[in-house]
Amino acid sequence: MDSNLRREIIIDNYQNPVNRKRIDNKDFIHVSTRSDSCIDNIDLYVKINNDIIEDLYFDGEACAITTSATSIMIKKIIGKNIQEVKELMNNYYNMIDEKEYDEEKLGELLAYSEIYLQPNRKKCAMFPFETLKKAIKEYENKM
Repeated sequence: MDSNLRREIIIDNYQNPVNRKRIDNKDFIHVSTRSDSCIDNIDLYVKINNDIIEDLYFDGEACAITTSATSIMIKKIIGKNIQEVKELMNNYYNMIDEKEYDEEKLGELLAYSEIYLQPNRKKCAMFPFETLKKAIKEYENKM
């Protein structure tokens, strides 16, 4: 993926994020993550039924990288089962950490394939997935 396309994907998902709204519904797991070192502060609202992520929304204040990564993550995981989501996460983390990964599985998340060039931004790119891990853990603890 060339740098212009990367930038376009990030900007589009930052300016027009999907599913950005607060949800007040007992069918959704609500988890929050607050950064100690920057502006990133997101809430995820995740609806999981029979191990399938049926719906997912987010709200909060975050930088362009975190906001866009959250938007793309949402598009990638709605409709997937927990195992598929965990595999996507592992693949994504491998890309961020410069390890072997499968490009085909990541789609727009490839926009962060060179985030390692800015080590201080790696945490921003992983922030939504770290928050999602909390929701999955909460769901699995209830099962």
